Amino acid sequence: MSIRRTSLISYNQRRVARWYFGGVASSIATLITHPLDLMKVLVQTQVNKLSLMATTRKIVKEQGALALYNGISASLLRQYTYTLSRFGIYTFGAGVIDTSTMTRKTMLAAAAGGIGGYVGAPADLINVRLQNDVKLPKEQRRNYKHAIDGLVRITREEGWRSLFNGSSMTALRGMFMTVGQIAFYEQSKGMLIDMGMPQNMGTYIMASIISAGTATTLTQPIDVVKTRRMNARPGEYANLADVFIKTSKEGPLAFFKGFTPSLTRLMPHTVMLFVFLEYLRTHFGYLPEPKNTGPYRKHVDRYDDDESND
Repeated sequence: MSIRRTSLISYNQRRVARWYFGGVASSIATLITHPLDLMKVLVQTQVNKLSLMATTRKIVKEQGALALYNGISASLLRQYTYTLSRFGIYTFGAGVIDTSTMTRKTMLAAAAGGIGGYVGAPADLINVRLQNDVKLPKEQRRNYKHAIDGLVRITREEGWRSLFNGSSMTALRGMFMTVGQIAFYEQSKGMLIDMGMPQNMGTYIMASIISAGTATTLTQPIDVVKTRRMNARPGEYANLADVFIKTSKEGPLAFFKGFTPSLTRLMPHTVMLFVFLEYLRTHFGYLPEPKNTGPYRKHVDRYDDDESND
């Protein structure tokens, strides 16, 4: 007796991603890249200028290897709020409006990223604080047990409004990050396919590398200011403008402090995110209704041609 493979898990390039696939794919990638994310935060906020490797050795020597996963609960919470929201909104929007041009992709991605930034602001705040605890003296550590404990303690000790400290920067960063990641990925992938590259993981990886480089360049200055604002002690900065001014006094390169660890984290994270996302899409996505006219006909025909040549 043979077992027939159900259509739910069959490979098909015409499948469309479900709205929550972005959050799932990103959470898987986060489990792999979290240590690099932690190092990025430490390099950006440290007073003593240490290299990425020196910072890593210092943390492992003083705290142990498991310290590299400090804040993992907040990182996962961030993926299921911030990332899920922006990918979900973009996926929904792409099914409603025409995103055949880069301008429309950019506008939709910016809107999705801005909303996702506000939704994920509390998790982002907890994420930064948990990661930064490892470099503080023991008497100054906040010692949140996990993400939920951090949310409860901040609400009780500082007020619920404190959960959204730096949320405007998080939303702004989310806009640029989503444009760099999603809009540039979709545009790059489409252009590579139009140039004759096949619909396979090699093409997805190349497109994701382009999007990762773009996203890092766009967001690094915002990322530095946001991280410093979120991690600041009361009274250290008057407002966001004060953060910009004090950071600029260190020189223009101060806004790109931690660029290397940011790129080394975002590059593999973005590649794995889109590889997992494409796998989920092509195996577990839904099949759209065929469109006989309009800008989508071209893409349907292309998928049909690719499958007929397999």
